[in-house]
Amino acid sequence: MDSNAQFVEWAVVESDIGPLLLAATGQGLVNVVFHADEAVRERAVRALAARFGAEPAPAVPGRAGPLEEPIRQIKAYFDGGLREFTLPLDWSLSSGFNRQVLRELAAGVPYGTVVGYGDLAGRVGQPGAAQAVGAAMGSNPLPVVVPCHRVVESDGGLGGFGGGLETKRQLLALEGVLPQPLF
Repeated sequence: MDSNAQFVEWAVVESDIGPLLLAATGQGLVNVVFHADEAVRERAVRALAARFGAEPAPAVPGRAGPLEEPIRQIKAYFDGGLREFTLPLDWSLSSGFNRQVLRELAAGVPYGTVVGYGDLAGRVGQPGAAQAVGAAMGSNPLPVVVPCHRVVESDGGLGGFGGGLETKRQLLALEGVLPQPLF
């Protein structure tokens, strides 16, 4: 491990939208990865190792660590008991315009609401940058917690989503924005 390496801990949490890989550093939650089956988990852990210069460690169940509170809050969110995440976030996997847009999204688009790509671009002083906002959403290292599922097309379309459109629908239904499916 080199002297600039940073400790990263990870765990997989079951959710209504499938397994989520959560990773945290000493600064806070750094990554949330959808559909964390074994292959996705292995790719995510390798990417974190490359980025942080050390092999991420699996969280030890029952031991207090940097993932204890993120896991609790993710479970509470999916149980319907949490509407706002209050976690320290490590923004080191995002930078520049993308980080600016994601921070505005996290701070300014509350549970149960949506915002258009163009509206979000305007909020960060870049009206007309709707496509760049879409790219920022696609780069979001902290989906669910930084709620990119709340960003939609101005004509009412769902837009894209890194976790798949069905996952986006499920998250918006959980928050009451879309009706729950009948079956």
